[in-house]
Amino acid sequence: MVTEIKLGLCNPPEPVYLYVNQGEVDGESYVWYKFNISQDKKTSVTQRALTGYLSELRLTTKEFKGKDNLKLDIVVSADELYVIRTGVETNFAKSFLLAASLVQDFSKPLIIVANAGDENTVFCNLYDAATKTKIYREWSRDLDWATIIHDIQSLLGGASSTIPSTPKLSVVPQPVPTQDLRIKNIR
Repeated sequence: MVTEIKLGLCNPPEPVYLYVNQGEVDGESYVWYKFNISQDKKTSVTQRALTGYLSELRLTTKEFKGKDNLKLDIVVSADELYVIRTGVETNFAKSFLLAASLVQDFSKPLIIVANAGDENTVFCNLYDAATKTKIYREWSRDLDWATIIHDIQSLLGGASSTIPSTPKLSVVPQPVPTQDLRIKNIR
């Protein structure tokens, strides 16, 4: 596959991290944002949707206020490589996982939409990008989230090499802390 390389100024070939949270900056509402660690500054993202190919789903442990928090990283290949990072127990993560669990072919682009709910709540809607059809699965209290994540990861393992007309983007693997391995083994 020959990929055209765009010459000129550009961003470094690093993933763009999008974080899910409802808020307001300068009177503008947002449901996700970028975070600049060196400046300790949030930058709101005004667009509510991201269209691309779901290429990876991973669990990451991040320390926050002295505690380890389990995060869901939704890796999307689009004009750049995006990583949507959200808490694994959030409404956004669960509504994303419910819809993504119905997708059988991840070689087709999806539209991931962040929707504001009450207070700090953000939900996710998922659409087939070609047909603009919403992908929806009914909520149930009896869902096994670990199995849903594993099933999606299994499907993505075979789909990532068949994405048409987009270069295969690789993410540098992060070392897995031993605590993550213990949690994974327990599950």
